Amino acid sequence: MKIYLIRHGETTGDIEDRYGGLYEDHLTKNGIIQAEELASKLEDKEIQKVFVSPRVRAIETSLIVAKKVPAKFITVNELSERNSYGILTGLTKTEAKEKFSEEVEDLEANNPYHKIKDSEEYYDFAEKVIAKFTEITEKELLAETDAIAMITHGGVITTIFREVLGFEIRGIKDCAIFELDFDGAGYEIIYAKDLEKIWSDA
Repeated sequence: MKIYLIRHGETTGDIEDRYGGLYEDHLTKNGIIQAEELASKLEDKEIQKVFVSPRVRAIETSLIVAKKVPAKFITVNELSERNSYGILTGLTKTEAKEKFSEEVEDLEANNPYHKIKDSEEYYDFAEKVIAKFTEITEKELLAETDAIAMITHGGVITTIFREVLGFEIRGIKDCAIFELDFDGAGYEIIYAKDLEKIWSDA
């Protein structure tokens, strides 16, 4: 079974240099164009189901993809981005550094294992994401689904690569596509080029 892990398009928070996480922002005009290009790339992949994060930026991306991909779209809460930033959420990085310099230092030194006030613990987030990812993929393989997609976030995709595939990744591009193959025994990475760096510490 093919699995396509997809990041949403560029957002207003990206261009305003804000800490995202649970911050609700929208696709920019460029993000809309990226999502349209994404839809064109996916339309011949024979995707039957698309699982979508409930965050606005992921929903907006999925609505554009749905115009060209005749699949069933399903919102999944566990594919939401991590509340990584707690009290920094929604602040520009300049504002955050002025108001919460210690938290910013913690984030920069210890990401993703930082302890920013009001943020979600990494291992709690990872456990939730991996449990749902495993549940979805195993269920769809059993149902003999040929291909699924997940429209989600950088934090979710990074966690799947780290905890399931054994790779660290950095610099995921807007509307990045990662293709995996799942045969029930394990996951194989078929395509992972829409990023700055991938490496294994094993």
